[in-house]
Amino acid sequence: MKLVDQWHAMEADFPTDWEDVRLTFTAEQPTDLSRAAQVLGSINVGRVGDTLVFQVESGAGPQGKYTALRLFERLDRDRIWCHIEQSKVQAPAAPTPSDAAEELRSSGSVAASWDHALAPLPSDWTDLLCELEIESSTLLDRAALLCAPLNPARSGSRLVFTFRCSGRSGFGASPSMTRRCFERLDNEGIVGSASVLRVLSDTDNVDTQGPVWLVGGKTL
Repeated sequence: MKLVDQWHAMEADFPTDWEDVRLTFTAEQPTDLSRAAQVLGSINVGRVGDTLVFQVESGAGPQGKYTALRLFERLDRDRIWCHIEQSKVQAPAAPTPSDAAEELRSSGSVAASWDHALAPLPSDWTDLLCELEIESSTLLDRAALLCAPLNPARSGSRLVFTFRCSGRSGFGASPSMTRRCFERLDNEGIVGSASVLRVLSDTDNVDTQGPVWLVGGKTL
């Protein structure tokens, strides 16, 4: 099979976001290996025993796939028959949870951080103790007003409010009401982030307004 056809068949199996691939060339006739190395020299080919090793990038440039294709076509025209093998395809690393959280903090969207905070919770959660952090102290009063349905409470000198959220009934705002409050913050350009401090699942209030949180000697 021609080198160009081998390449196209190989590339069809690459991930769509591939960045580069390491290739190994073997010539059908060992005496052709030196000629193949000469043709491929511009893409920084190296020789390892009876094989040629080099890297092809997905974009343009001296080591890009379009440059490699032109060189493969040249070898095919010269009837230098080689076999290509891929040894490693590099794709962008998936963001880790910490990377995703950092990206959300950088965006400043409180509503987005709330969605991120709820995503890993069990489906049967019923009570949350949460925290809302505001970036600027000058915006604390305005943030408290916009989030009044959450009954936000400050504690200490940190620029944070604590609040409760209920997934069923009892004391605490509903998740949808909480998100609407955070959308108000986003609409006014108030930068911050929401996080879940504690979570309970499948609780039963039994004539109460919900569980009591004891944090730092204080009842919340």
